[in-house]
Amino acid sequence: MTKKAIFVAATGQNVGKTTLCLGLLQGLKKRHQSVGFIKPVGQQHVQVNQDTLVDKDAALFKEYFKLNAEYRDMSPIICQQGFTRDFLDDKIDEDALLTQIKKSFTTIKEKNAFVLVEGTGHVGVGSLFNLNNAKVAKSLNLEMIIIATGGLGSAFDELSLNVEMCRSLNVPIRGIILNKVIDEKKGMIERYFPKTLKRWNIPLIGCVPYHDFLSMPSMNDFEILFKTQLLTGIQHRFRHFRDIRLVAGSMKSFIEESKSGQLIITPACREDIITATIEQHLRTKVLNNIDSEFGMILTGKNPPRPELLHRLESIDIPILYAPYCSFDVMKKISFTAKIQKEDTSKIEKAIDIVERHINFDLI
Repeated sequence: MTKKAIFVAATGQNVGKTTLCLGLLQGLKKRHQSVGFIKPVGQQHVQVNQDTLVDKDAALFKEYFKLNAEYRDMSPIICQQGFTRDFLDDKIDEDALLTQIKKSFTTIKEKNAFVLVEGTGHVGVGSLFNLNNAKVAKSLNLEMIIIATGGLGSAFDELSLNVEMCRSLNVPIRGIILNKVIDEKKGMIERYFPKTLKRWNIPLIGCVPYHDFLSMPSMNDFEILFKTQLLTGIQHRFRHFRDIRLVAGSMKSFIEESKSGQLIITPACREDIITATIEQHLRTKVLNNIDSEFGMILTGKNPPRPELLHRLESIDIPILYAPYCSFDVMKKISFTAKIQKEDTSKIEKAIDIVERHINFDLI
């Protein structure tokens, strides 16, 4: 096995693999002269220049940690729309894909003392085109760390499927990390979960607590979700919200329950609510000399009137318009906010939380 590299996979989507990898890489950088990063198979990509698509996590790690590798090596394979159909139509050469992954990994390994390899989703993702995480780890001669969400029975059940797939391909597992563990259960989990892992002779190398800030969406997340841009308050694009409130009723209840830090969702035609929010924001700023930290999503078939838009332009509140009814907007925002490379406050918080709860001696 290649001891100076590790492959990180998870038991499913939204487990927090990228968040964990941020903390892992920061901790590894303190223990090794240089650390490289590669995501062999990417699904969600961004365009970094005119002709280069790269996995969004590879872009995040390269830019935040200022890594010296080329984008094409950090993200050798991108599964764009139609990729699986092209593979099934024999338009894509499986051996060529694996050769490219090996070549990119070797290039990064030669330049660094340690390499962190991030997989895509659970261990079996990519099986349709014969590049699942277990096979890629095997091809690169790497041991694997598997991340699961905190719990006891449910986490073990999910791990069982992924561990068995690794074993079927003779991929050694260096350890398990539990993420999003509820504080009240953390002591119990740390006591009992290692007992469940004894049957596999696999150690628990981390038990990372849940932190609500890491799950809070920002206005930028909503821009991406609704494929739009802020109308105002662009400088507050990465303001996060714990309290999201749909307001479409009486003004009295709105005023009574309104408080700083809320994301208010209301129809664009409810100019009384929009005006009241603006007035409360200005009042807070004048009386307390602080930002109200409001945000607004305006909804409905018709956008705000030009006259209202003109007034909003001078107000320091992040506001966007989504052309859906308020009910549909509320349904759509029930999603897991992903870490964006520009969201440095969330990146730094993720690194701090993760790094403090990982036993790096076991990696």
